[in-house]
Amino acid sequence: MAMTATGGPPRHGWLFAAVWLFYLTGNVQALLHQPTTLWRVTGLISVVLFAAAYLYLVARARLIRRDVRPPRHTPHTWLGIAALLALFAAQVPGAGDSALTCLVYIAALAMVNLPIVQAAPLAVILFAGAEISTRTVDGWTDGGYGLAVLLGSLATYGIRTADERRRGLVAAQKELSERAVQDERARIAADLHDILGHSLTVVTVKAELAQRLLDVDIDRARAELADLEALARDALADVRATAMGVRGISLPGEIAAAREALAAANVEADLPGAADEVPTRNRELFAWTIREAVTNVVRHAHAHHVEVLLAPASVEIVDDGVGGHPVGGQGLAGLRRRAEALGGKLVAGTRTDRPGFRVRVEVPT
Repeated sequence: MAMTATGGPPRHGWLFAAVWLFYLTGNVQALLHQPTTLWRVTGLISVVLFAAAYLYLVARARLIRRDVRPPRHTPHTWLGIAALLALFAAQVPGAGDSALTCLVYIAALAMVNLPIVQAAPLAVILFAGAEISTRTVDGWTDGGYGLAVLLGSLATYGIRTADERRRGLVAAQKELSERAVQDERARIAADLHDILGHSLTVVTVKAELAQRLLDVDIDRARAELADLEALARDALADVRATAMGVRGISLPGEIAAAREALAAANVEADLPGAADEVPTRNRELFAWTIREAVTNVVRHAHAHHVEVLLAPASVEIVDDGVGGHPVGGQGLAGLRRRAEALGGKLVAGTRTDRPGFRVRVEVPT
């Protein structure tokens, strides 16, 4: 069965079906040699009407392949098949056993247009009728009509099954595409949350600091405002890069950004001087961890001291604040997904040794 570029059935499938009407030429030849005018004319008219009705039912079969069933499709199909059987019967007096060719078309249509539980019994009946009639009616010979009915039924059933599997595959591909879109939206949303959460937190802290410095140290206030402009531009660039899927993040860069953010918030920081010992595969995850933890410290912790402990397979951020981090927040949830993607785990919660909060990500070595 030919398919269109969109993966659906051909729009002009009836033209393909019309080619198979060539086998009705045997009926026509038998009718043209029929000496009785009444049976000859009746038979020829019946052949034409049979071909037209067959093409009409083929066109309706296209709706089934598209899984668009019109109301009362099955009863209408049975009426169409009954009409084809009547036109077949009208050819028998003039064409004799040549008219049995019509049974092949009827069986094939039934296997495509009707539910299988109805089409299969009809095909068996037509097969039996072709086999029995050629053996019982005087003058009729076995021209392989029963075998043709059987093969035609099996072939169209195979086409129908293949098309149903194709439609199932298309539906599965569509579902996978929709899931991929949803996953990408979730990724972008998580990245935007992490990026904007960090950047806007630092902007807020620096804006408050600049406002306090306006009446005390105008030069330093100008410097803080200049930093605000730079941070806003960087945040805008990060958002654009994330939306385009080319966002990158570096561990040394996040350590430097954490030092700047914590200094602006008047939080004493104990940060690693280098990140050379961390393997490449862990660096992005550890950078996101530091960004999220430091953002939460500046926002919620009211801490005076923060320490970042960095190792090849782990990163830990501890503070001495009030432990006011949103444990169920989107930021930590996204961080947990990132850690699990590398086979690691995230531990976040109140410190047990002293007041404060601890965020730790550990991955397999």
